[in-house]
Amino acid sequence: MAVSKRQNSDGSVSYRARWRDGEGVLREKAFSRKRDAVQYAREQERLIELGRYVPPKRQQVTVAQWCDEWIETYGGAARTRAQARVHLALIKKGLGLRKLRDLRPSHIEGWLRDLEDEGRAPSYLRAVLGRLRQVIRAAIKDGLLHVNVAEQVKLTVKSRPPLLATLDQVWAIHDEMPEHLAAAVQVGAFAGMRAGEACGLRPEDLDVLGHKVCPRVQYPADPLKTEASRDDVDIPELMSRHLAQHLALYSSDTHVFLNQWGQQLHPRVLQRAFRTACDVVRQKEAESGVPKAERLPESFRFHDLRHVYASFLIAAGLDVKVVQKRMRHASAKLTLDTYGHLWPRHDDGTREAVGVAFASRQTPALKVV
Repeated sequence: MAVSKRQNSDGSVSYRARWRDGEGVLREKAFSRKRDAVQYAREQERLIELGRYVPPKRQQVTVAQWCDEWIETYGGAARTRAQARVHLALIKKGLGLRKLRDLRPSHIEGWLRDLEDEGRAPSYLRAVLGRLRQVIRAAIKDGLLHVNVAEQVKLTVKSRPPLLATLDQVWAIHDEMPEHLAAAVQVGAFAGMRAGEACGLRPEDLDVLGHKVCPRVQYPADPLKTEASRDDVDIPELMSRHLAQHLALYSSDTHVFLNQWGQQLHPRVLQRAFRTACDVVRQKEAESGVPKAERLPESFRFHDLRHVYASFLIAAGLDVKVVQKRMRHASAKLTLDTYGHLWPRHDDGTREAVGVAFASRQTPALKVV
């Protein structure tokens, strides 16, 4: 560490703090007071010794600049990178102008509140916060930061409970869908397929003779979420006949569901058509005088068909392990956390059950006083 005095061209005096960074490069910074120069140089040496030194130029990197730098080296499938870019756009919009090193938990919390006020779902907030954590972890690995402030932020929003529809409402949505997409409602509501899985289905994934749907990839041809997601799903024979008809009329050699140009159907297109069909169903319910509380929920999504499928299984009396298998969940805990409230409660029978066990003792348990 060294501090040198320099006479400037205007006659003033400046003091230059000099130090060598972790790579041995000589660096300097000018101050008007010697005390400030000495203090700064000592601080740089301390950070170098602790392994926490960041070059001055890199200290000016903004959140937006680092997001752009990070995405260029981010791997993964094309669909994964596309989703990452969507998340980064939100991060840059809310936090992009801040210097990366100046980012604080309070900034992130305020940004998340703004997204919540915009109507973003809790699951989406978790996703973008997870993306920000991932981006900051990369900055730490690259030596730009030493603490992941995003890890200190905890979401306080509650997850939206699963929305359900009646069997009549499901078929009403099915009938309002474009003919070439109606079968997507069937694989959603009666096989539990997610939108990406439905759009990724290939003709060989439909075993119409064995009465099974066998998901293997999700849109466009990416691996499924988990190994459990690859489990085959049993379907009724009548549904197999419907799907066989769909394959004959609307599918190609490579994909089950196609758009109007004969190309693989994109999940966004499917969801858009699904929302339109739901709007029509709600409008008809209103015109028919159906009470508002009994109409199709306003925010009912294609993914909610999975919840409908789960509700059918639970109403049929299937236990949690069977439902877990059919929902292709990675664990029974996930199944219970999501659908535990749908199982009938048997708490009232515990007293009788314990009473029978307690009364099984043959000799008197109480003394007569």
